[in-house]
This record gives sequence, C-alpha cells and structure tokens, in this order.
Amino acid sequence: MILSMTGFGKAVSIFNNKRITVEIKSLKSKPLDLIAKIPQVYREMELDIRNSIAERIKRGKVDLFISCEPIEGGTSASISVETIKHYKAQIESLSQELNIPAPTDWYATRLPDALHSDVNANEISDEEKQELHQLINKALDNLIAFRTQEGERLERFFEEKIECIQGLYNRVPEYEEARIAKIKAHILDSLQKLEGVNIDNNRFEQELIYYIEKLDITEEKIRLQNHLNYFLETLHNAHEQGKKLGFIAQELGREINTMGSKANQAELQKLVVAMKDNLEQIKEQVLNVL
Repeated sequence: MILSMTGFGKAVSIFNNKRITVEIKSLKSKPLDLIAKIPQVYREMELDIRNSIAERIKRGKVDLFISCEPIEGGTSASISVETIKHYKAQIESLSQELNIPAPTDWYATRLPDALHSDVNANEISDEEKQELHQLINKALDNLIAFRTQEGERLERFFEEKIECIQGLYNRVPEYEEARIAKIKAHILDSLQKLEGVNIDNNRFEQELIYYIEKLDITEEKIRLQNHLNYFLETLHNAHEQGKKLGFIAQELGREINTMGSKANQAELQKLVVAMKDNLEQIKEQVLNVL
C-alpha cells in the first residue's frame, strides 16, 4: 500500500481552561520541510515536537500550527501596575518636552506587557506537555489516515494507467510483420528507380537484414514488459517507495522512447504516443507518493 504526501490532520482538546488546537498539513516535497508555528509558551518543546513529526511523516512539505486560547470564563489575567506606571511617566515626560497637552485616554492605547494571562505563562506543567504530545500524535494519526486514503486513490490511478500501457504494448505485434515488409518494399522500390544499377539480390538481402536488425525492438519490448511488471510489484508490495516508482517510470520512458525512434511505421508510432501520454500522467502523480 502506498501513501500520498498530501494530507491534513487536526486535533483539539480542552485542558486547564485552555483550548489547545493542533493542525498539520502536508504537501509533496522531496525532503521533509517542516514549518512550525508554535506559541511562545510551548517553544521549549519545539525540538521534541519536530523529532516526533519527522519520525512519522518522513517526507513532504509540512505546516504545523499550534494554538492555545483561553475558554470563556477560564482566563486568569492580571495588570502589571509597575509597567503602566512606567508608561505614564514616559508619556508625561514627552508631553512636557514637546510642550503639548498630555492625552487623557492614553491608557486606552495598546500597552505591550501591561496585561499578563495565565494562558501565556512562561512555565507549563508536565501534564500539559503530555496532553500536547497526545494531541500532536492524534493529529498525525488523522493526517496519516488522510494520506492512506489518498494513497488508495493513487494506487487505483496507477493500475489503470499501467493497464492502458500494457494494452497498447499487446497491440505492437499486430504491426511488426507488416512493418518489416513495408520497410523491405520501400528500399527495393527506391533501388529500382535508380537507372543503370544492377542489384545483387544476395547482397541486398544481407544489407536488408543488417538494416532491419538496427530497427528491431525485441529487446525494448522485453525490458518494457519487465518494467511494467516491476512497477506493479513495487506498487503493491512496498511502503514509502515513491522515489523507486519514479525511477521505474523513467526506465519505462526510456524503452518507450527507443521503441518510438525505431518504429518507422505510422500505426506503431501512434501506439508509442499513446503510451507516452499515459506515462506522463504517471510521472506527474508519482511525485506525490511517499
């Protein structure tokens, strides 16, 4: 079963008069690229949080958002009188220096650090740390469940596209015999149009065999079939194989391209173009596989 790198997980808990919310979103990316937005109160836990996520997410562009908000009636806040006195003294001093009236509603302006809330306390209990870790794991569980669901969709998509390529591949023999006969007739017709040239039939057959061997696609067909089988085997029997599936898709493309360059026949070229179309769709989606 493959996993998608796209996912979303969320977990919410009420703890000690606070609503703690954890949201994790992941998108496709070759390495693990984690961007964390964590309240200051939980900053001391950031390294542990990052390690926990890296252990379970592996790859992808990951956004982590943690919020901690007081619930209604659950906030215990206090005013810092000393801080406000300090602001008042500065305002009065500035008023005298600039010779302007001191504002009467200065206390209604925003005064940083004048109000302290327990939600933003500098220390958190071990119980709250444990609660946050549990929330993160729950959000990760939800994200992985999302990734699994997306992985199932991708697996069906890949199976359909590989089946399409296999069907096109199975039609190749229909045109191979006619392709060789057409090449031989075309060369012979061109030679016969040359005036005053005697054709040595034995030498002609030798050169024709050599030319046809250069256009032979038997090896490409064998390798292409092996790669199709290997892609499905990897798809069904391995985990975290997005890079490997990408490599196999590249090998599929190499054999299909070589087959196209040797085709020299319109109907066979059409099959090759259809194979390429399906393969390009696989390559686009395989980038999203973990």
